[in-house]
Amino acid sequence: MRGRRAGRLLKANAVVVAWLGLTVLAALAGEALPAPRWLLVHLFLLGAVTSAILIWSEHFTVTLLHARPPDARWSAARLGTANAGTSVVLVGATLGPWWMAAAGAAVIVAVVIWHTAVLVRSRRRALPGPFAHVVPWYMAAGAALAAGGLMGGLLIAPATPGTAHERLHAAHAEVNVLGWIGLAVLGTLFTLWPTVLRTRVSPLTRRASRTALRLAVAGLAVSVPGHLLGARWVTVAGLALYAAAAAVALAPLVETLRRRRPTTPAGWTLAAGVAWFEVALVTDLVMVAVRPAAEAARALETLLPLVLAGFVAQTLLGSLGHLLPAIAGGGPARLKENAALLERGWRARFAAANLAVPLLVLPVPGPLRLLGWALLLGSVAAFVVLSLAVVLGPVLADRPAVPAVAGVLVGCVLTAAAVVVAVTGAPAAGPGEGPGTIGTGAAGVSGAARTVEVTLVGMRIRPSTIEAPPGTRLTLRVTNRDGQRHDLRLSTGQSTPMMDPGASADLTLQMPATPVDGWCTVVGHRAAGMTMRIVPQGTSSAAPPTTSADQGAGDQGTGGHDPSAHGRADGGSTTGGTGGNTGTGRLDLTAPRSDGWKPYDATLRPAAGGTEHRIEIHAREAELEVAPGVRQRMWTFNGTVPGPVLRGRVGDVFTVTFVNDAAMGHGLDFHAGALAPDRPMRTIQPGERLTYRFRAEFAGAWLYHCSTMPMSQHIANGMYGAVIVDPPDLGRVDREYVLVQGELYLGEPGGQAQVDKIDQGRPDGWMFNGTAAGYDHAPLEAKAGERVRIWAVAAGPGDGTSLHVVGVPYDTVYKEGAYMLRKGDPGGAQALDLAPAQGGFVELRFPEPGTYPIVDHDMRHAEAGAHGVFRVGAP
Repeated sequence: MRGRRAGRLLKANAVVVAWLGLTVLAALAGEALPAPRWLLVHLFLLGAVTSAILIWSEHFTVTLLHARPPDARWSAARLGTANAGTSVVLVGATLGPWWMAAAGAAVIVAVVIWHTAVLVRSRRRALPGPFAHVVPWYMAAGAALAAGGLMGGLLIAPATPGTAHERLHAAHAEVNVLGWIGLAVLGTLFTLWPTVLRTRVSPLTRRASRTALRLAVAGLAVSVPGHLLGARWVTVAGLALYAAAAAVALAPLVETLRRRRPTTPAGWTLAAGVAWFEVALVTDLVMVAVRPAAEAARALETLLPLVLAGFVAQTLLGSLGHLLPAIAGGGPARLKENAALLERGWRARFAAANLAVPLLVLPVPGPLRLLGWALLLGSVAAFVVLSLAVVLGPVLADRPAVPAVAGVLVGCVLTAAAVVVAVTGAPAAGPGEGPGTIGTGAAGVSGAARTVEVTLVGMRIRPSTIEAPPGTRLTLRVTNRDGQRHDLRLSTGQSTPMMDPGASADLTLQMPATPVDGWCTVVGHRAAGMTMRIVPQGTSSAAPPTTSADQGAGDQGTGGHDPSAHGRADGGSTTGGTGGNTGTGRLDLTAPRSDGWKPYDATLRPAAGGTEHRIEIHAREAELEVAPGVRQRMWTFNGTVPGPVLRGRVGDVFTVTFVNDAAMGHGLDFHAGALAPDRPMRTIQPGERLTYRFRAEFAGAWLYHCSTMPMSQHIANGMYGAVIVDPPDLGRVDREYVLVQGELYLGEPGGQAQVDKIDQGRPDGWMFNGTAAGYDHAPLEAKAGERVRIWAVAAGPGDGTSLHVVGVPYDTVYKEGAYMLRKGDPGGAQALDLAPAQGGFVELRFPEPGTYPIVDHDMRHAEAGAHGVFRVGAP
């Protein structure tokens, strides 16, 4: 396995290794944890084993069927959601409330159903192959987990006490271990076992697989209802069927073993896991047969070490020991190095793990049981350390991936740490406080606990003001209900992660005696009003939070009003901005252009042939010369302001691949298309891409722009362009130009000084095609007697235009999809007036050679940059 897929597998398996590490930590913590036995089992089975099954069942399905891999992003989403559900189950079941754990179980069930549906679709789309029989095992395993998860949710609820609870517990354990884990393992071994032994697949495999699966499913379908009904002999019959299925399934493995003995640690570990599985099956069958039905669950509890340490752990470690070096990449030499790394001390680890099993299962003295735990945890911990070396080796070489993987690992650690801290470090619950409620503390004036729901939506934080007595233990439950990513940072230092739409996070603070400010750190969002204030109750500090740039360190969304960032009125070069005509001096539009400056090509070329136009647009930041001697960092489409001009005819289809190469979220909104904005106009994050497809049903000069809020900032910083859709009767001209007029706001993009000017409508200048007075320095060309068409779009964000050519009336005016004036009409026109986001064109004929200015006849705009010239030569 090579390339991206192997890299993704490696990163995904870091999650499995992390859960294994947490299992070891939970075992070492022992009684310091609530329900230590329960936590240990579920950290291992729900965390490590379930993650491994989700990862590898998908991989083996794709590999064995030669099927097209599912979208990697959705695979990651399933794994992440399953792990989130596991975390919720762990916290909810140990700290409460119970419905929290039940909700987590529902999430896991939903993810596994989704995962199973993906496998079914892959199998249906794939061609028949010799290993297609493996996939139904994973489907059946998914169905078993759905049933087991439902039972788990019911177990947590307080409505199933007494004998019913015991029966449900037994059924839950049986269907999860024998169904979800057992079926997945048996199905995988049909191909993994001969691969580990480096030999061919047994000819018995296909028939044995199909027969065994039918028997196993039938066995579970009988034994699980038997547990639920308390019908002991029905349960025994079902377990007998399942045991028969296991015997049939293992027949090809035994046949393979006769031809080739294990020679690697993975082979020996897998063999031990299979052997312990058979021992566990027989023991389970005997114990259920000889014990009353009401005691089945307690009987199965005694089998847990046998199942977990003997069967599941060794199967998982053996599989990972074989697969991790293969997916770590680096070529044959690196493969050997990683395999050798995982094999270090394997004989001692193998012996320790298998010696530990009987010490943990049999009724031995306490010191021997303690020795068993030491042997087991030591062997697993050693494997975790070696595995991390293999997993993190290539990841550390790929530094952009380090935060993501580290985040997953740290997240898993914090899940367990949160449980430990909450139980061992939190104050005891006061009267009337249920599980999971933050207890009252002695610090501060009040010492009360309070939870406040905080919503991020519409570029606002709601509520914007919270009052609480000093000393209150305040929990902010922050939910992002907006269409783009946000976070919440407090001036006390706490902050949520950057949250996707729909995500939630909690912030907890002990209310101080002074106000606490909060804001979103996404560039420009704080300045746009995404702020809040938490104030001590009974004080006079409840004034709205200020948005000045000096409000706190760590604000990524503001830039100070630094005088050094202003351009000089004498035309000196700068890389920031200028005070413009707003009281700090005007742009010097007569200053010479910098060396290497090139104007935006205003020439409009005819529409390309064909009825479908494909273009790739990249959002990226670029430093551009926006006025003579003034450079400004801009947010752009394809590195220019405006972005690329698209042209076509009525009925043409435009397919735009939008790629976000910038450092923040951006989107696209094409006014020329008619379609629901929910998906194509959504904000995508850095590194993401989407396809935007629309049909141009109407002629006109159309604006497109960034759709991410606050749109005023994104448009003001250069994220706009034009789409030209020719009217059906468009006549021939000698030259065509396009001018997109926009406003110029200098300063740090998204910074407070710039945003204040945008909000107040005080531009530093106005531009044609991204440069103030650019076409004064690089005139547009024409010849006397030529017919010229000038297309225009007003990008705003706040001002329109009154486009006028000095010295020549227009004989044709087309505005917003309709002719206002046609050639041959007795009248003429002197200006094309466009409000923000409107467009059109004018036509004219230059009567003689000379220089003809083109301006926005709102003279404030013209004198501050919305100005250029036509240089008209002799015919």
